[in-house]
Amino acid sequence: MTKEITTTKIAIFQKKEVRKVIYKNEWWFSVVDVIEVLTGTERPRKYWSDLKKKLENEGFIEVSEKIGQLKIIAPDGKKRETDCANTETIATFGMTPSEYQKLKGLKRENLRDHMNDLELIFTMLGEASTTEIARNKNTQGLPENKMAAREGGAVAGKARKDLELKSGKEVSTNKNYLPKTKDDKKLRG
Repeated sequence: MTKEITTTKIAIFQKKEVRKVIYKNEWWFSVVDVIEVLTGTERPRKYWSDLKKKLENEGFIEVSEKIGQLKIIAPDGKKRETDCANTETIATFGMTPSEYQKLKGLKRENLRDHMNDLELIFTMLGEASTTEIARNKNTQGLPENKMAAREGGAVAGKARKDLELKSGKEVSTNKNYLPKTKDDKKLRG
């Protein structure tokens, strides 16, 4: 990644700091900071290292394409390269919609039509949370609405991770819930 960083700031989320930086005219967030806030772990770097390996091994995301190393001020006051992600990468399911479609093997089909009940519930929770946050904060313009979307997605993501931890089963699945029709096969030629 080229370094066209213009601003470094600290965001406060649930009384914890999340370092963020402007890169290519959009906010990028320290992945380790986001993990610490969402999971409450005392070892967020270890958590991120393990999660990154798991994601790469399972093919969920190509981490190197979605995560950038950007210089952000570290706790010791020095600028250090840190794994960062933009608001699109940090979402309810830990995947962008296009990555989720890829997981399910979809091309042009509607992703929502291929979700199970829990996937739909967490999607709706993210959407409803975003709407509530945006309404209560009276958000105006794209930057404020993107922040509300990130916060709403984080609410649903945290709830999803909590269920996965307690149930021992992942919510996101590659199973599709609409059968393929003969017409689908003809369209692919």
